[in-house]
Amino acid sequence: MELATEQRNLLDEYLQRYQPLIGDRRTGELFRGTVQGIIGSESLVVARIVGASPVLATDENAEQRVRRMAVGETTKRSNLDADHLIERLQRHGVEQLQDEDDLWVIVDPSELRKPYAREMEYLMKVRGLGGEGLVPGYRTLNALGIGSGGRRGILYHRLFSSQADDFESESKEIQQALHSIGTALQERAGHLTYIMDTQFDDIAVWGTIWEQRNHLVCRLKHDERLVEEPIKRPGQERPSYRQVSVRQATRRAVELARVETEMLVRKRGQQHEKRQPVTAVISACPIRVRYQVDVRTREDGPIRYKRVWLVLVRLENVDWEPWLLLTDWPVRDAESAQRIFRMYRQRWSVEDAFKFTKQVLGWEDVQLLDFEGVRTLVALGWVAAGFLYELGLTLEWPEVHLLARLGGWEERQDRKPGKTIITRGVQRLLDHMVTEAVLRDELTRHGQLPPRIAALLRMGSNASP
Repeated sequence: MELATEQRNLLDEYLQRYQPLIGDRRTGELFRGTVQGIIGSESLVVARIVGASPVLATDENAEQRVRRMAVGETTKRSNLDADHLIERLQRHGVEQLQDEDDLWVIVDPSELRKPYAREMEYLMKVRGLGGEGLVPGYRTLNALGIGSGGRRGILYHRLFSSQADDFESESKEIQQALHSIGTALQERAGHLTYIMDTQFDDIAVWGTIWEQRNHLVCRLKHDERLVEEPIKRPGQERPSYRQVSVRQATRRAVELARVETEMLVRKRGQQHEKRQPVTAVISACPIRVRYQVDVRTREDGPIRYKRVWLVLVRLENVDWEPWLLLTDWPVRDAESAQRIFRMYRQRWSVEDAFKFTKQVLGWEDVQLLDFEGVRTLVALGWVAAGFLYELGLTLEWPEVHLLARLGGWEERQDRKPGKTIITRGVQRLLDHMVTEAVLRDELTRHGQLPPRIAALLRMGSNASP
């Protein structure tokens, strides 16, 4: 992705906030050139980074310098490791979102897949593309904050492996992420809501968020989980509770709202999925959850009870199981039910933004053998992502539209290009570049192209608009 002059100036301004981590001018130039090269090459392959960076392309030792910076050998006067980079990135994300009255935090667990890697340090088994099978790779936790005014800020990133020496457990990694985000945002005013998918259907996760005095919307995975439903008996001022499973509790859910939305679904009678209007029926009922404070680290943590709402979302005329959402926001009427639905749908759009950003940065291209080097280079990728978010990287960028057209997309207001179309467009553009290079080489070698090829190219040129 080539940056215009104005955008390069904005990049220089953006990178100034990392200046306290840099010990000397030469390292500063290397840092700037690396981030610029990541954006320009859309890759974390060191050779491509160097080739796409005007600052580094003329330095014959640039590849070695980038690798040495990634593994911490550049200079002892700089702190350009993953932890320091992400701390600075988080600090700026908090500044971006400080004045937002209603802040949503989307926590995204992702795989960095290296299916053909064998020598990279601490490789573990992760889910393959599409969730099929297991391949070598690493796990990551990422968090994006979204304000009611549309501002975005990266609030957390960490790459980890179950094979690494510093690994304790995945639940410990999640708790570390929640504590980091909660601490960073504890001084701000306004509401903070974590919006999470089924990977976080965990009472320990919920307890940590509630102890921070924050809110959550979480999709449930375990409908056999035991909760408590209220029972109001005659003469009682307060309801008593009885223990039931989530599945049993859903029987008391009352329909509150119907929402028209557009989703990729296959309705009954249709042969294939397609993006189309669908009606979501939203029902809810109150329940109570029992949790222990610091259950993962303390045996004597106090027991607390939290009143929450169980929200069911059923898509009409679609053979999907209902979504089961748990939230501590009251859901008593149509307005509050629609709000929870919008919050969870927002998670989907943010996941698409995460996937698009990772694709633009080519983060799975990383090839360093050293684990800390991989962490640092991927962290540099997220520094670049922070700049793209600040620019407002969206599907409306003209570069993205051109790639979509190359991928076969026909411009329509009601249908945005997907990642498959954009990837196909990138591949066609690369094919075009390779073709031009081969043709130039043929002309250099032989002075002309074979007559039939030359005639075919002239025909194509004449047919162009």
